[in-house]
Amino acid sequence: MKSLELKVPPVLVVAVVAGLMWLTAHYTEAFNQFYVGQRAAAIFLLALGVLLPLLGVVGFRRAQTTVDPRAPAKSTKLVTSGIYQRTRNPMYLGFFFLLMAWGVFLGSVFSLWGLALYVAYMNRFQIIPEERILTETFGEAYKDYCQKIGRWW
Repeated sequence: MKSLELKVPPVLVVAVVAGLMWLTAHYTEAFNQFYVGQRAAAIFLLALGVLLPLLGVVGFRRAQTTVDPRAPAKSTKLVTSGIYQRTRNPMYLGFFFLLMAWGVFLGSVFSLWGLALYVAYMNRFQIIPEERILTETFGEAYKDYCQKIGRWW
């Protein structure tokens, strides 16, 4: 399974999970629920889903380090300011909110299983390998950062 580590771009993972969520909503359509405030909730979650990754990219750009999630070994600086004072993975957290917005928009409680799939995949094949490489690269500074700031929030 190590062959999948850091290979699939997170945006592709989001697209696949979103597709699976749509299929779930489609095949469980009889159970879909639509309610007052649904559109507003989806828009709010969508806004979070766009804002968090943007703040993450801005933090990396300001530090002049790589944004490529498939190449954490190219990181030249440990970014701990800005949004990184709240979460170690604002981009992945933002994608989580995008998927949540999609599930709310679909009106399918069953499609929300995609959130668990996304988190499980990202933890196993993206975040844990990144953390291993960042620990090798930044040593105690990264370990200390991990003790203070949560992986997701």
